[in-house]
Amino acid sequence: MHDIYPIGIIHSPHKSINDMPIQPKGASDVVGHIIIYDEYIDGLQDLDGFSHIYLLYNFHKATRTEMHVTPFMDKQTRGVFATRSPLRPNHIGISIVKLMRVESNRVFVKGIDILDETPLLDIKPYIEKFDTVQDSVSGWLQASDEEIKKKRSDKRFS
Repeated sequence: MHDIYPIGIIHSPHKSINDMPIQPKGASDVVGHIIIYDEYIDGLQDLDGFSHIYLLYNFHKATRTEMHVTPFMDKQTRGVFATRSPLRPNHIGISIVKLMRVESNRVFVKGIDILDETPLLDIKPYIEKFDTVQDSVSGWLQASDEEIKKKRSDKRFS
């Protein structure tokens, strides 16, 4: 296995882990931007043709790993791989955000639920024909769209 290094830094208005949106749905109007490191700028070519992108990033403030966690939208303890908790073995997060524009080494996005100054590991385009899954089941999650939009983080994962 080879090492994984950040390709840039994510900037957002979220300066503290506490009271952040827990998913992009809760941050639909929140704008942020990413600064891509110089050696990776050429990789941004043609990205601006997509409406949404996946951001893969390092939960850089996660200080521990747990195999069982209580998710924000639940009261029951769950296996970490059945959650989106940052306390996973490799502390990798994923968010789908709206791509607003690309300007040189800056990628402007909307719907960002990520802590300011988070290291970006990768960008992938959201491709509806590849990524939409009909008749999917969300396991234990019973929350409504409105409950998800309103939910904010607390100290359980810091």
